[in-house]
Amino acid sequence: MKLLSSRMALAGASAVLSAAVIVMPVAHGEEVGSVNTNFHITGSDRVVVEAYDDPLVQGVTCYVSRARTGGVKGTLGIAEDPTEASIACRQVGAIHFTGPLKQQADVFSVSMSLIFKALHVVRVVDTKRNALVYLTYSDRVVSGSAKNSVSAVPMPAGTTIPLK
Repeated sequence: MKLLSSRMALAGASAVLSAAVIVMPVAHGEEVGSVNTNFHITGSDRVVVEAYDDPLVQGVTCYVSRARTGGVKGTLGIAEDPTEASIACRQVGAIHFTGPLKQQADVFSVSMSLIFKALHVVRVVDTKRNALVYLTYSDRVVSGSAKNSVSAVPMPAGTTIPLK
């Protein structure tokens, strides 16, 4: 009976994960740099900096730094990376909106473990200050983390953020 309960719980978690993967936008970041923090013969622990272009706001790029676990598990892709991350979003070109934005929306999601942990970037529109605010946090299927980081990109004079 215990084995059946475990299998049912795993199947339920798998269904939740499958639904989450369908809904979450997948990030395709570009690693722009990294530093080693702890040497392992099979691959060092490191902090990476990745660039993510906002898919709905051309001219805005978010730089996310996060820890990546090395060693055998890290090399095989089965390690669980730490929850800490930092974000800095900047205007890197002319701002152009590909369409109206939601007041708040998930922009990117990156896996931080084999199955149950993800790093998210959420875009919030601050209409009063005419700025885009980007928040990064991590979550797990069972419990999330309050560790977060925030960055804002003010719009150039004369540029209005289109809202849905």
